[in-house]
Amino acid sequence: MKVIAGLGNPGEKYDSTRHNIGFMVISELADRFKVNSSYKFDGLVGDFFFGGEKIILFQPMKYMNTSGQPIFKLMDYFQIEPDDLLVIHDDLDLELGRMRFKQNGGSGGHNGIKSIINNLGTNEFKRLKIGIGRPPENLPVPDFVLTTFQGEEKDISKRVVKEAASAVELMLKENITKAMNKYNG
Repeated sequence: MKVIAGLGNPGEKYDSTRHNIGFMVISELADRFKVNSSYKFDGLVGDFFFGGEKIILFQPMKYMNTSGQPIFKLMDYFQIEPDDLLVIHDDLDLELGRMRFKQNGGSGGHNGIKSIINNLGTNEFKRLKIGIGRPPENLPVPDFVLTTFQGEEKDISKRVVKEAASAVELMLKENITKAMNKYNG
């Protein structure tokens, strides 16, 4: 059993923001695999089978900075090891349209990842970081991550969400190393 958790903020006003790109990828995967979600463990949870293995899709419905609590509840309930967790989240240090798989490591300053590390008591879980770019000089990071994609960025973000879902599929079909080799370019 594996968990794929996408990070974001709950509520309509955050739907299309840069910070919610993890939610967008989970929604794309849910569409592809015809997954119906319900509210449990303080989040939206649904599952499908891939290669004979149960895959749980999860969107924590707490604010980004407390994402770790619902993820911990879900993983504790199903007795899932951190190594079987993939977290999809936004990344300021990657330009929009880029993505990068990572095996484990620190939070990189991402409060959602910090919360997960603190709640799980380990940083030994997989991540798929989706680039959202850096804010313009005059815009503080907390404001920037809550902006929506504009103009050409909308097309790029839609493309990268679909590509990220395909990258997750490759990881499930093969392994994270194959997915890293193809998508971390």
